Amino acid sequence: MFNFPNIQFVNPEAFWLLLLLPLLGLWYWYQRKSYHTTVKMSSLQALAGVRSLRGYMRSLLPLLRILSFIALVFALARPQEVLKEEDVKGEGIDINMIIDLSSSMLAKDFKPDRLSVSKQVGADFVDKREFDRIGLIVFAGEAFTQCPLTTDHGILKAFLAGLQCGILEDGTAIGMGLATAVNRLKDSDAKSKVVILLTDGVNNAGYVQPKTAAEIAREFDVKVYTIGVGSEGNAVAPTGRYSNGQYRMGITKVEIDEPLLREIAEMTDGKYFRAKNEQALENIYAEIDRLEKTEIEVTTIKRYSEEFHRFAFWGMLFLVLEVLLRYTVLRTIP
Repeated sequence: MFNFPNIQFVNPEAFWLLLLLPLLGLWYWYQRKSYHTTVKMSSLQALAGVRSLRGYMRSLLPLLRILSFIALVFALARPQEVLKEEDVKGEGIDINMIIDLSSSMLAKDFKPDRLSVSKQVGADFVDKREFDRIGLIVFAGEAFTQCPLTTDHGILKAFLAGLQCGILEDGTAIGMGLATAVNRLKDSDAKSKVVILLTDGVNNAGYVQPKTAAEIAREFDVKVYTIGVGSEGNAVAPTGRYSNGQYRMGITKVEIDEPLLREIAEMTDGKYFRAKNEQALENIYAEIDRLEKTEIEVTTIKRYSEEFHRFAFWGMLFLVLEVLLRYTVLRTIP
């Protein structure tokens, strides 16, 4: 079936008529001698290589008839431009993503580092949640809302791409990050309220304890998925900073408070995951995406705009132009 972007043909079987073009070409080739009078001359040497503009234009007349035939066939196929309207009904999910911005997120056990991979995988996750409101919370030694809940996923991904370590006081205030996310969700009327907490360390800062924040989340029916990011053993990570602000890298031990993250998830009916590499992190977000599906009712209304008249116009124009030229300016005298 012949289709173009936003164009459909009601009678596509009309395109079979295009198979007549080769037959019409053969017929024209065998009949062309009957259109011209033969003049016998003793020699054509004086006319060798001579061809007037009028003769050249006359040889193009069959092309106009071919174009007319093709355009009329397209008109017979009845092209329509499809204009769609979507009426989306249903309750989506409100999701707050919490990302750790402590300096340890620059560890090199992920390529190029944990933070870069977390941002990219998080952006891919956002792309899959078309109808959900998603917000972004960041934390290190303190926490704040980087992007409130929004359906404008473009601006959310822009904020996500701009995240970097060092914009907050260093540390790992897991409780502060979770409490900030829950505060943004507590008044939501969404069918489901979800927090995705990603960290690579142990809580060592902030005035809100992680378990207290988890209890608040449970009180407001907020489900928390926790993700521990980092390989096992040692990794190349920041061990300090130079006077110019650059991080000094060295071998450090990977420490993640898995019991705490698991407890937070269990308290809120969520789930704990451990991401030891990029592929594992992608799989975790894919599983969360699968677990947090909601039914969305989409009513599609289609409107059509008839477009055959354009092809009919050009078909008739080519045909009339061919006839006028053949019997006026490019007429042959028998």
